[in-house]
Amino acid sequence: MAQRILALAAEEAPERLQEALQSLEEGELGEMVTRQALKGRETGALLRAIFKGSPCSQQSGVLRRIQVYKHCIPLVESGDLHLSKVSEIIGLLMLEARQLPSRALAELATLFVDVIKGGNLANGKSLELFSTVLTALASSKENLAYGQGELNGEEFKKQLINTLCSSKWDPQCAIHLANMFRDIPLSGEELQFVVEKVLRMFSKLDLQEIPPLVYQLLLLSAKGSKKFVLEGIISFFNQLDKRQKEEQKVPQSVDLEVATTPLDQLRHVEGTVILHIVSVINLDQDLGEELIRHLKAEQQKDPARALCPFSVALLLSVAVKHRLQEQIFDFLKTSITRSCKDLQLLQASKFLQDLFPQQYDVTAVILEVVENSAFGWDHVTQGLVDLGFSLMESYEPKKPFGGKASDASYGLSKIPAQQACKLGASILLETFKVHEPIKSDILEQVLNRVLTKAASPVSHFIDLLSNIVVSAPLVLQTSSSKVMETFDNLSFLPIDTVQGLLRAVQPLLKVSMSVRDSLILVLQKAIFSRQLDARKAAVAGFLLLLRNFKVLGSLSSSQCSQAIGATQVQADVHACYNSAANEAFCLEILGSLRRCLSQQADVRLMLYEGFYDVLRRNSQLASSIMETLLSQIKQYYLPQPDLLPPLKLEGCIMAQGDQIFLQEPLAHLLCCIQHCLAWYKNTVRPCQGAENDDEEEEDVGFEQNFEDLLESVTRRMIKSELEDFELDKSADFSLSSGVGVKNNIYAIQVMGICEVLIEYNFIIGNFSKNKFEDVLGLFTCYNKLSEILKEKAGKNKSTLGNKTTRSFLSMGFVSTLLTALFRDNAQSHEESLAVLRSSMEFLRYAVSVALQKVQQLEETGQTDGPDGQNPEKVFQNLCKITRVLLWRYTSIPTVVEESGKKKGKTISLLCLEGLLRIFNAVQQLYAARIPQFLQALDITDGDAEETDINVTEKASFQIRQFQRSLVNQFSSAEDDFNAKETQLLITVLSTLSKLLDPASQQFLQFLTWTVKICKENALEDITCCRGLLSLLFSLHVLYKSPVSLMRELAQDIHACLGDIDQDVEVESQSHFAIVNTKTAAPTVTLLVLGQADKVLEEVDWLIKKLTSLGSDTSEDSSQASNQTQALEKGVILQLGTLLTVYHELVQTALPAGSCVDTLLRSLSKTYAILTSLIKHYIQACRSASNAIPGRLEKLVKLSGSHLTPQCYSFITYVQNIHSESLSFAEEKKKKKKEDEAAAVSTVMAKVLRETKPIPNLIFSIEQYEKFLIHLSKKSKVNLMQYMKLSTSRDFRINASMLNSALQEHNTEDAENEPDNNQSNAAEQTDENQEPKKKRQRKK
Repeated sequence: MAQRILALAAEEAPERLQEALQSLEEGELGEMVTRQALKGRETGALLRAIFKGSPCSQQSGVLRRIQVYKHCIPLVESGDLHLSKVSEIIGLLMLEARQLPSRALAELATLFVDVIKGGNLANGKSLELFSTVLTALASSKENLAYGQGELNGEEFKKQLINTLCSSKWDPQCAIHLANMFRDIPLSGEELQFVVEKVLRMFSKLDLQEIPPLVYQLLLLSAKGSKKFVLEGIISFFNQLDKRQKEEQKVPQSVDLEVATTPLDQLRHVEGTVILHIVSVINLDQDLGEELIRHLKAEQQKDPARALCPFSVALLLSVAVKHRLQEQIFDFLKTSITRSCKDLQLLQASKFLQDLFPQQYDVTAVILEVVENSAFGWDHVTQGLVDLGFSLMESYEPKKPFGGKASDASYGLSKIPAQQACKLGASILLETFKVHEPIKSDILEQVLNRVLTKAASPVSHFIDLLSNIVVSAPLVLQTSSSKVMETFDNLSFLPIDTVQGLLRAVQPLLKVSMSVRDSLILVLQKAIFSRQLDARKAAVAGFLLLLRNFKVLGSLSSSQCSQAIGATQVQADVHACYNSAANEAFCLEILGSLRRCLSQQADVRLMLYEGFYDVLRRNSQLASSIMETLLSQIKQYYLPQPDLLPPLKLEGCIMAQGDQIFLQEPLAHLLCCIQHCLAWYKNTVRPCQGAENDDEEEEDVGFEQNFEDLLESVTRRMIKSELEDFELDKSADFSLSSGVGVKNNIYAIQVMGICEVLIEYNFIIGNFSKNKFEDVLGLFTCYNKLSEILKEKAGKNKSTLGNKTTRSFLSMGFVSTLLTALFRDNAQSHEESLAVLRSSMEFLRYAVSVALQKVQQLEETGQTDGPDGQNPEKVFQNLCKITRVLLWRYTSIPTVVEESGKKKGKTISLLCLEGLLRIFNAVQQLYAARIPQFLQALDITDGDAEETDINVTEKASFQIRQFQRSLVNQFSSAEDDFNAKETQLLITVLSTLSKLLDPASQQFLQFLTWTVKICKENALEDITCCRGLLSLLFSLHVLYKSPVSLMRELAQDIHACLGDIDQDVEVESQSHFAIVNTKTAAPTVTLLVLGQADKVLEEVDWLIKKLTSLGSDTSEDSSQASNQTQALEKGVILQLGTLLTVYHELVQTALPAGSCVDTLLRSLSKTYAILTSLIKHYIQACRSASNAIPGRLEKLVKLSGSHLTPQCYSFITYVQNIHSESLSFAEEKKKKKKEDEAAAVSTVMAKVLRETKPIPNLIFSIEQYEKFLIHLSKKSKVNLMQYMKLSTSRDFRINASMLNSALQEHNTEDAENEPDNNQSNAAEQTDENQEPKKKRQRKK
């Protein structure tokens, strides 16, 4: 039969063809098509013949066609046919579908919907036909029956799509269906239906099937709904990530069936989805811009939802496209700094923490992206690297003009910019660890920046380089050419950069001979450079090499725990060979360094400071180094035993024209000798104990030489008078003349030599009385010079007076000396120590040097002298010093201590200052070791185990000691009250309070105690008062909001200073004795206003959060509304109490100046924030028919009754006091004529400056009232009933003043004057008479 139909079709005999087709039974036609298709014969030709014989003009033809369509759809989906055959059939059906009448199309479309609902789609090929049917149907104008009524083609299509999206889809068909919708013209609403349905399918699909569906969805988004598509994809993967995290937290899920996909599978799927999105964005730029727009809007509402690990990874992948890179990085950088600022704000306020228990930290999210990128996300790595460098460059440490860079690495990174810079470094370091291919690229970029940014601080890049090398030292070998190129530029870099760079790449020098040789070549050239910095760089480099290339037989440097190298490459593979080779190599370097001993003082200084470290790590070089130092000191040493002074000082200076320079830092040379000798005797000598070879005799030779030399110098220095050094009281010490400069150099050298000898004699003296007498003799010499220099500096007012010369005592010795002086109770030592203890000056000197060392540590993170750069040793010394200072301060109160006739601080006060600096330094530099530090201070259990140290308890114990001292100060007699000590004690308490946990009982006790102190002590010292109140506020904000505290203080200020209306007597209800006539204004007032500004900042931040929550229309709206209500309540309560604070302050007779100015500005800010709150409610009324809460109405009522009228009265008061000062100046001008003209203009300028905030305040009030009117209209609640009309204008008539003026006129029976004169009189009375009355009262 099929052959006959094909033959008839070929004969072009339509009538016979139609007859043949009509003769077929209903099922026969379908069977024939199936047979033909399965045999693979001319199926297409048969279908064409059937369509030819079934014209659409005849009803039977249409029915036959529909019959064919209905049969072919299941046939195509059955999977029995070859794909090429399927495509042929579908292509033909699609071609013919356009000719079908609308009713037939509608029937076909309904059939398709039923097939999809039934889940009978196997390969989805027939859906191509469905899209054609729907497209044809949409263009039909004919009305079609649907249910009970009729619809046109477009509406029919819409209903079908709606039905389809509401029904259940077989997960396997989802991709085919999504693909199909791309070919159908859809309206915005229909597209929304489809996108929502596809997004809902995500959760029903197997994870592996999601990427192709996402791809189809993205292609579909070309029609529209881009934002919706992106939001859905990001939200879905964000949820998956969260679920994954929660599962990881639970050890092992009990319900194994519930466990979701494995982590690596999820990450690979996410990576593929990101690649799909990026590829579609490459084709459709609008999608990329929509992504950024969507995330920016989302970030305003909920940062945690906008910037989740998936969306950040997506952004970074898109950022590789240069057109969007700048936008994306700007968005990420602002998000990071905003997140850091928000966290900072939250951490500083208990009030905000209660409202936002969950804190979002974007830095953790970005680092999570780095971690995730290990799962083959190569498309993200470039974005991560670029972001890391962009952050480090945008927020690098700033260099103040003419000063040193403020280095963030010493302090805690508290500023958002510092945190962002730190995050950049973390991103790069973690990316470096995770991704092999990109390692050398990161390393090269870091090295490039170290070179090119030489002018600006590069410490953050050097720290990163150091960390990179530690994590993978062998990577440097692959980039050794880049490292060598960097070495070529060493001589052009600042010395700090050179030292940091060499320290960072030091492991490579042990691995790669070629790199080491190239470095030596560069350094040898640099030693002969004309630039001083280049020569210093050479010395730094050579010293580093000497420290790190051990010579055979050197002692292990366990006692010196070098800062770098412990965790790095130890490449002494052939130890014997290396050590032997190292010896020749080190001696060659020493030879090069000897040449430096004839160069400038700066170069020699570096050598003297570096030799000790070299010796400590490379003990076999001892004899060479010691011989070098001996030959150097002999140039200046006079061996004759009776010659005074023992050293040639004139050889240490050099004249160039009329300028004089230091050529040889003799004190540093002696200091180096003393430290090297002490180390040699303590370390090398005991190890050589039993050996008796020639070399030892040589060593003994230089050792003996040094001891004799130092002994002789000590003896003769004690005998020498200042005149022997040409220094006495009559000498010239001014820095303007050559002689003065020479004398200053001599004085500093002599003082340094004395200090070095003090340390040497104390150490070798072993508590012998004679040696301690020598120490005192040397100190006498030092002290005389020190006093002369202080005296001269005081007279000259030169900078030298402000700069104390750096002490030559090492920090280790300072800790030993202090312990001996104050804590040594050994009977055998008593007699000898009594010699030193008898000198009050020496005790004061010992403590002041400790103070200086701590100050240096605080500023630079290290100290001078041996072990000054070893954090571990410094920490131990710091603990020792703190123990002594703490014992000395708490045992001997300042009151007991005689300060003597001399001016200057007492030892107790110096101890206290030292303790304050130490507590600061420890919190900055050793934050991680605070528990051990506090443990070390606790003398009772100093040897206890460090298992579980409760920081709060330990800190609380220390706080109690200082609390006692402060209470003693307050209870002491007025003459004994020491303001300086009180101030220091308050600062110490503030510093220690940071160690308390705000949730602990100890914190609450300390807060209660602080409140009690402020309430009971009428402190009149302004600085102490400021310190105490600042402490009170800083504690209070971590416990609860301080507004109620501020209200009490404001009431006290009002009571203390009186009312602006002199007839009103303020009820005296003193809460805080600390508020008195001396402290109320400006100190307490400005502190309260400062705190009010912080509260306003918090409220402003909350209102912004409220606005963003209000615009959030997500599913969890009930949770959002609960949060909104909590925030609104918090904001209104804060503002309400704050209004009562201002209510008190604006009625207070504040003196003109900073208080008035700050109050006016603060009021403007308050009204601006009230306005933004009203705007929020206007917006809320627009979006929902919510009635405004009663709380807001109360707040508005409060502002109308308790603030606005008082503000206007205050403005009048301010203008009056200013007009008074102007008239006063005018009177003076009349008396003294022209001499005072300048003074008057100054007063006028001051008045203009101080009245400037008044117009701004009036504008703020009026803006507030304007928006209140808007809100009244929207909410149908009359809020303006609480507002009174304002009176503060340029032109005012004060009714009461006018009446009294008119009465005076009548009583005097004066002649009638024109109206305008009356108004003038009224204005004059307003401006002049009131102040006169006030002046009389003041008298």
